Amino acid sequence: MEYRLLGRTGVKVSPLCLGTMMFGAWGNTDHDDCIRIIHHALDAGINFVDTADVYAQGESEEVVGKALVGRRDSVVLATKAHGKMGDGINTQGNSRRWIILEVEASLTRLKTDWIDLYQMHRADPNTDIDETLRALDDLITQGKIRYAGSSTFPAADIVEAQWCARERGYVRFVTEQPPYSMLVRGAENDVLPVCLRHGLGVLTWSPLASGWLSGKWRKGVDAPATRRAERLPQRFDLTRPENQRKLEAVEAIATLADEAGVSLVQLSIAWVLRHPAVSCAIMGPRTMEHLVSQLGAADLKLDAALLDRIDAIVPPGTNVVASDGGWQNPALKPEARRRQH
Repeated sequence: MEYRLLGRTGVKVSPLCLGTMMFGAWGNTDHDDCIRIIHHALDAGINFVDTADVYAQGESEEVVGKALVGRRDSVVLATKAHGKMGDGINTQGNSRRWIILEVEASLTRLKTDWIDLYQMHRADPNTDIDETLRALDDLITQGKIRYAGSSTFPAADIVEAQWCARERGYVRFVTEQPPYSMLVRGAENDVLPVCLRHGLGVLTWSPLASGWLSGKWRKGVDAPATRRAERLPQRFDLTRPENQRKLEAVEAIATLADEAGVSLVQLSIAWVLRHPAVSCAIMGPRTMEHLVSQLGAADLKLDAALLDRIDAIVPPGTNVVASDGGWQNPALKPEARRRQH
């Protein structure tokens, strides 16, 4: 496997990153099976594992911690904080108070003394970025984290964080983790160019567009029953016009994959890896079969003609469904942009 630099950190990572959101109550509840999947990925050459505190309320981190016993030093380990944990009013967000508390909880669940990449899972409009970066700076000084990053930040927030780090002398975000797939290309408009300009490593999430590019969503086939569809029915309900548009795009892309003699899964991941800003694509397998079906994607070469045909189906910079972008600007809600009487 050919390894890639993670931005300007000097750290080399596999082009495929093992995402673990499906390990635990949100997906595969068999911990032993999840550990086997993680070990198979590591044995295949993957050295980058990404999780988050909020995945099954810490259960995913616990699974990863058990799997990495005896193998921790060879793995670049990433996790995230921001999402709500438990019932406490302050058990969420990007405040200094919460970051300091939650990093300790993640270290315990992960059975490790340090986290290689600690990411803010989403931007927090209620917290000054100065406070967030200062807390992360202190954690790096203490040796509890090695690097800090962001996830699903809009381009303006990425730039603001870079400015604040420079002006205050804090550590900066060295990575961004945006949603990116053939169906969700909005990051091409601003986030990916901004990451290139500032030298951020990019680890993209959901290259299979939440399963839409898994090969299971096709015309004339009953919609698969998945836990993700149960949690987010509006994103998978085929009676909705926007999801029908997505299905049309999937069908057209699947036809290209068939003509090229490759699986839709591997085409989808290989396509993400072609963007010059992208360091790696995060896979999110639930089963060993899922993992094996994705492993060869890093070696798949796509020619320009095929890429042009994909662009004709979903134009660059386009999200087929706007809400799939992973973040909606609260400033554009009616109550925020209309004068209140």
